[in-house]
Amino acid sequence: MSMTQHAEPAVTSPPAPGPQETDGRTAERPLVVRLLARPEVGVFLGAVAVYVFFLISAPPVRDASSMANILYQSSTLGIVTIPVALLMIGGEFDLSAGVGVITSALTAAMISYQLTMNVWVGVIAALVVSLAIGFFNGWMVVKTGLPSFLVTLGTFLILQGVNLAVTKLVTGNVATDDISNMDGFDQARKVFASSFDIGGVQVKITVFWWLLFAAIATWVLLRTRYGNWTFAVGGNKDSARAVGVPVAFTKISLFMLVGFGAWFVGMHQLFTFNTVQSGEGVGIELIYISGAVIGGCLLTGGYGSAIGPVFGAFMFGMVQQGIVYAGWNPDWFKAFLGVMLLGAVLINLWVQRTMTRR
Repeated sequence: MSMTQHAEPAVTSPPAPGPQETDGRTAERPLVVRLLARPEVGVFLGAVAVYVFFLISAPPVRDASSMANILYQSSTLGIVTIPVALLMIGGEFDLSAGVGVITSALTAAMISYQLTMNVWVGVIAALVVSLAIGFFNGWMVVKTGLPSFLVTLGTFLILQGVNLAVTKLVTGNVATDDISNMDGFDQARKVFASSFDIGGVQVKITVFWWLLFAAIATWVLLRTRYGNWTFAVGGNKDSARAVGVPVAFTKISLFMLVGFGAWFVGMHQLFTFNTVQSGEGVGIELIYISGAVIGGCLLTGGYGSAIGPVFGAFMFGMVQQGIVYAGWNPDWFKAFLGVMLLGAVLINLWVQRTMTRR
């Protein structure tokens, strides 16, 4: 008689607890990586390096009055660089911002002087013109689908010609008439071109406006729905439109913000010098864009901040004035500009690739 043997079921014990697996999407990133992910970190370090360089090579930079001049130069660039940076985050460019500054100043000067009106009438009229230019640029880009580079290049050429032709036609000269004796001039100058005494050093009001605009832009980008829209349309406008982002409104309004910045700097120039040369402003648009790129804004859009361009503009002001204080040939400014721009692009590319790999 054979007996059948039954195998006892194997008793399995739970595996020993091992290291907990983490999803790469939720894993805590190292502090260095998180800092590098911030678009303003690289330009901040660059600004510190440029400042230390000129602190050593140009001793006059150490004076408080010299730093006030540097900040003033930086602010006149930075006030426009901030909205240009927001526009770049939104995926577009504006090559007409430089001549747009002069257009606004010419408009305010000629309306005030030729029509013998209070200068505030000219100031408001110039604001309307500047916003209209921004609206036109944005509307053309949205409605035609043409690259903003081409649209604003056309606007740049139009404004450059109109500035010269209309000024000669109205004033008989290439510059506007002196408006320092017009009603409202002193009040407008206090708003756009006055100075404050801080510890015996005269600091231009544009420095405070510059920092205020940067704070507002940072809050808008990080804390408002409009800021989310800006990043979304710059990252992928089709996907943004699919989830309900008003792409046309966002892009047009960003162009109008550039117009506002150009108007503000135009008013500063007018009430600082009392008159405006109609042929100026050419080439400055590249510095605005370079300041935004150096400040961490990607050329492809969808990435950047409002603080980075502040440091970018400071670097330009530091180099521009530092070369003078060092006693060097000012022609070197463009060389420094090219080096800083290439360096910033390479750093931004490296950061982008590093973050993509991780």
